Amino acid sequence: MSDKTESRYSHTTNVTGTRTRGATVTRYATERTGLAVGLGAGARTASRLGTALKRVWGVVADTVSPVGWLLLVVGSGGLATALAWGWTEAWVAAVASFSLLIIAVPFMLGRSSFAVALEFDRDRVVAGSEVAAKLAVVNEGERVALPVLLDIPVGDGLVEAHVPLLRPSASHREMITISAAKRGIITVGPITIGRGDPLGVLRREHTWPGVQTIYVHPVTMAVPSASAGLMRDIEGAVTKTIVDSDLSFHAIRNYVAGDARRNIHWRSTAKTGVLMVRQYEETRRSRIAVVMDLATPEYTTDTEFELAVSAAASLGQQAVREGREVVIAASAEISEHARGSVHSIRWLPTLTQRAMLDGMSGVTASEHVMSLEQVSAMTAQEVPQLSLVFLVTGAQTPMRRLRQSALAFPADVTVVAVRCEPGAEPGVKSARELRIMTIGMLHDLGHLMVRAAA
Repeated sequence: MSDKTESRYSHTTNVTGTRTRGATVTRYATERTGLAVGLGAGARTASRLGTALKRVWGVVADTVSPVGWLLLVVGSGGLATALAWGWTEAWVAAVASFSLLIIAVPFMLGRSSFAVALEFDRDRVVAGSEVAAKLAVVNEGERVALPVLLDIPVGDGLVEAHVPLLRPSASHREMITISAAKRGIITVGPITIGRGDPLGVLRREHTWPGVQTIYVHPVTMAVPSASAGLMRDIEGAVTKTIVDSDLSFHAIRNYVAGDARRNIHWRSTAKTGVLMVRQYEETRRSRIAVVMDLATPEYTTDTEFELAVSAAASLGQQAVREGREVVIAASAEISEHARGSVHSIRWLPTLTQRAMLDGMSGVTASEHVMSLEQVSAMTAQEVPQLSLVFLVTGAQTPMRRLRQSALAFPADVTVVAVRCEPGAEPGVKSARELRIMTIGMLHDLGHLMVRAAA
């Protein structure tokens, strides 16, 4: 066999025998012979073998637990020591280690086919309650399934369910209780089912990718109307701003160039002989804003921050329930190196009570957020024609900063600051720029709203 490449060349001319460029067709055919064919086949075989070895190693790495690797190291070391020096203790260690490995192998034989279903009685709860879930495991295989352990990640924790030996088509059902003690968003899953020996030497796992979400809402309470006594509002809030066209008539003034002709009051014009036009008081539909302070330094404890979240949620829930236009603003988290140059605000959903409370479930305090003054200024800029604003913050926010936050809004906007200080004496103070309510517990919010309105 020769190691060379042979090329076959064929030349075709036209029928008349005249050699022309357009009638000439040239074909090349190349054949590999000899050692080149063997090298190509060897490369393909090596590639396939490498792929197979990677798969085998992946299965072994996923199956053998740290205990199994320890037994393998002890057994190999004991066997090498026993063969080299003949120590009886080394023989004992080697035999014991390899025996445990061999005993664990039968637990891995065979395949199990399970159908797993996890159903919750509800996916939205209030902080401090529990969620019940129904777990159902069915053996869909044709063989008896050995006992397995079901791992269910619940937030940062793990719930384990022991599934006993199941005959074909048999099922196992049990109730699982998930604690929702704190406000937040709990992710459940993905569920992992594991088979292994009693000693934990070998273990095989299968994971279902489905993940379910449980929203743990903050504790809220019913409060009086968010605008009762704080602003007039029937179909809209009549302000002191004078405009040229609206619904609420205010007065008559002299005509100025540029005034619309439709606003001319002809009767007064006929009496005075001078063109007179109507003036109106601006009428607005009440728009309420709840501005939350998420800066960690403004709160002494986590309990204080949770009280602030509950107060903001209660105010927002009441406004949504009454069908008013309400916005809930808070600072978005900003990276530490960009805090001085980047401003970012977050708007929580307020279309429905459920959407609003879902958004409140994910609110967290952070050091990398804007101050209350910055959030107030951006809210005043982005949301025009506000009627009532609630500033919800902690006990560490000084009066000077509350006043500065209130000054970000126009003078005709009513600003109420809600300072949350667990255990403090509830009270209401009035300043030129705002009213300050101090609540020691959530139930203080209701009667302090009435006092602030009075």
